[in-house]
This record gives sequence, C-alpha cells and structure tokens, in this order.
Amino acid sequence: MKRILTTAISFAALALSFSCSGVPEGASQIAEEAPIFPDYKEVTVPENIAPLNFSYLGEGKAVLLAGDNVIKSCHGVFKFGGRKWRKLISEGKESGKVQFSLSVKKDGKWLSYKPFNIYFSQDKIDPWLSYRLIPPGYQGWQEMGIYQRNLESYSEEAILTNDLTGGNCMNCHTFLKGDPSKMVFHARSAFGGTIVVDEGEIEKLNTKTDSTISALVYPYWHPSGDYVAFSVNKTFQAFHNHDPNRIEVYDEASDVVVYNVNTKEIAWSPLTRTEDRFETFPTFSPDGKWLYFCSAEAVSPMPDKYRKARYGLYRIAFNAEDMSFGDTLECVYDAPADSASVSFPRISPDGRFLCFTRHGYGNFSIWHKDADLWLVDLTDGSLKPMEKVNSDDVESFHTWSSDGKWLVFSSRRDDGLYTKPYFTHIDADGNAGKPFLLPQKNPLAYYKRLMQSYNLPAFTTGKVKISRRKLVDVLRKSPGTDVQAR
Repeated sequence: MKRILTTAISFAALALSFSCSGVPEGASQIAEEAPIFPDYKEVTVPENIAPLNFSYLGEGKAVLLAGDNVIKSCHGVFKFGGRKWRKLISEGKESGKVQFSLSVKKDGKWLSYKPFNIYFSQDKIDPWLSYRLIPPGYQGWQEMGIYQRNLESYSEEAILTNDLTGGNCMNCHTFLKGDPSKMVFHARSAFGGTIVVDEGEIEKLNTKTDSTISALVYPYWHPSGDYVAFSVNKTFQAFHNHDPNRIEVYDEASDVVVYNVNTKEIAWSPLTRTEDRFETFPTFSPDGKWLYFCSAEAVSPMPDKYRKARYGLYRIAFNAEDMSFGDTLECVYDAPADSASVSFPRISPDGRFLCFTRHGYGNFSIWHKDADLWLVDLTDGSLKPMEKVNSDDVESFHTWSSDGKWLVFSSRRDDGLYTKPYFTHIDADGNAGKPFLLPQKNPLAYYKRLMQSYNLPAFTTGKVKISRRKLVDVLRKSPGTDVQAR
C-alpha cells in the first residue's frame, strides 16, 4: 500500500510540474522531432483502434504529456491502458486531435521535443485483419500460418497453421466483401487443393483441368458470391546475389478465368486467355459488371528477359446472369508506355477509386524497391501516386476496408526485409493520410523479435469462426471435387 501511495504522489507532483504549454517547468524547447517507434506523429487513426503504444528511441529519462494525461515510460515504452486510451479517444473525438509532448531529462536538465498530434477519425475501421505469417525468403515455408488479429485489441489467433497439414504451403486467402464466413484459400503440395468456406460449410476443389495451364491461383470474389475470378500461372522464382531486389517471381505463361461456385465450372474469354500475352491478378468491380486484370506482352525466354515484361491495366465486361464476357478489351492504364508495370488492382467499395502497385517491370512487386501505390479515379481516368503513403522501399499488396475509408497495405519501409501492415485513412477525394503501423503492446520489442513477414493483409468485418479441426479434416481426408471447364 505504501508503494502504491508513493507512486500516486510522485505522479501528482509530476503533473503539477508541467506548464500550460505541456512541457515540464523550466524545460528547454528544442526544434527536433521526438524519436519514437513506431512513427505515430501526425497520423490519422480510427476511434476503435487498439492503443498506439510506442517507444522513445533516445537517451535519458522520458515523460509524455498526452492531452491532459502524464505518462511515464516503462523501459522506454509509453503504454496507454484501456481507461487512459478511451479518455484520449474521447478528447480526440471532441477536438479531432490529441497533442503529445515528449520531454527527456539529460544531464539534470529537461528538454522538450517538438509536440505532435494524433488525429482521431470517427470513421471506424473494420475490426479484424487476416494475414499470412511467413519467412521473408519464401523458401522456408514449412512453418507458416493464416492468422487473424482484432484491431480493437492486441488479440491474435490462428485460422490455420501448416504444422497440422504436413508443413504444406497455404496462400491467397480472400474474402467476399470482407465477410468472414465466405473465404477462399489454397493449399499446395501435401493435401493440396482450393478450400472454399461458405457459411460454415467447407469444400475442397481440385482446380487443375485439361484446358488450363495450372491449378487456380490469385482469386477475387464476384460481389454476388456466385463467382470467383482466378488467374492460372506457370510461376517460377529466381534469387539474386547482388540485385537490391533480392527475389524475382515471374510467369512463363498466365491467363485469367472465372469459376462458377454453383456449377463448379470455369470459363474465360479469348481476350483473357491468349498465348501472346500474360494475364494475371483479376478483380471484379463492386457492381460486378467489369472484370479488371493486368496484362503484358509475352516475352521469352524467361528468366533471361524478365525485366522486359511490363503489365498494363485492362478490363472486360462481365455478365453475371449467364457467365459471359464482353467482346472488347479496354485499357485503363497503359503502364508500359510509361516504362512501368502494374500489379494488385483493387477497387474501392463505392467503385470510384482503383488502387494498384506501380513498379518498373514484372508483376510480382513485393520485392521491388521502386514499388509504390497509385490511385486511378475511375470517373475520369486520372492517375496519381499516393505520395503520403509511399516510402523509399516496397509498398505492395493492399486491401480496402468495407466502407472504403481505410486502406491496409504491405510495406518493407522499416528494415527492407520484413513486410509489415500499415493503415491509411482515405478521404472522399481519394487523399490518403500519413500511414500508421499495426499497433502492438510493445511494438519495438515485438517487431525486432518477429522473424516472419505479414503477407496479404485483408480486412474482415468480423471474426473468422470456422473450426480449425474441420479445415484440417477436409484438407487431409477429402479427395476434393474436380472443377470442369465450361
């Protein structure tokens, strides 16, 4: 009891020693920005996000004034308890922001860094995020899993880990408009097949047919839930000894097809399946009337000429009533004309903005240091880089929230090796705010210790509740349903 009382008195004294400007009495104001990790200075966050704990990276005894709250660091970490964080959110909702002032005591003198703000948006974020955790080299995939994280807390749990399925590869999880009960993912090698989860029912598909060059690969749901667009790819990897882009993933052939969930058939257009072009990364428009994809002039031999492959952005009309395609192909962005290439097109739920990754060549941009996120306004065709989002390292795969107000994307900006998920707020005109890193209880210690990359981050509107045991039973025991070409 004595220790608790002493602590309370010391905090009270500390609070009283702060001036109206938010710095300790007698502290010298310096123009330097506070050295913290993660960099949460001037970010916009949703009101339902988990506490944004951060570490002070400098030397000396540090103290933080957050709004009207005085917070001491614990081993250099500033932690916001649930009650204190809720108070900050309440303050932020009233004024739109909370000011933070970090002061440090060095050589007996207090110095106060330049104050910064955290802006609180009333646009709530989807409460769950799903992702794959995998070693960054994509060779040690014997230990991986698909996980989900509650963004309103620090709670994380596995949807499925491959120690239950013979150490096989699992990839390309995707959801129908963020619905956690409608999910697709692939299992490769042992117990391989495509898994379709629909309202608690689990089906395993054998998706290689005599009419396609491979099993189904990169998926995207049609908004009706009746179809899933896939690419089929002959994909290979190359590993560089000296190139700054350490790993190259390339196709020797690829096409785009559409799978009918109800009839178990796949169909395609002659314009999405050609021998003289590589087609990949399909995505449907939110109204379901258009199928977008990336397409490049085929080059060979590979991998000798992989830098010659440049993908543009195209679309073709799609009729959901009879699973038919339009007879013309429209070019949305001729990236090769700009000596560039595009990948991972994703359209905002209102159908206005299309976000894609732009880079110098190829289609698999996750190791390309020049990869940036760009935005197309589909109402007028105008393009712009997402300048506040992009960094000097890789920005890659991305997903819109269910209301289109938030975007999560993969970035290697912290160390150039491990991919981490960042979030940015998108306003009505497509302008992005400064992105923030996925919060953790002790982010510096957590991210230093983590030896895996976050892969394919995807929002969900709720928790994925499918039984791991049921998934494992289907993967291990089901022979799978054969998919047929239409």
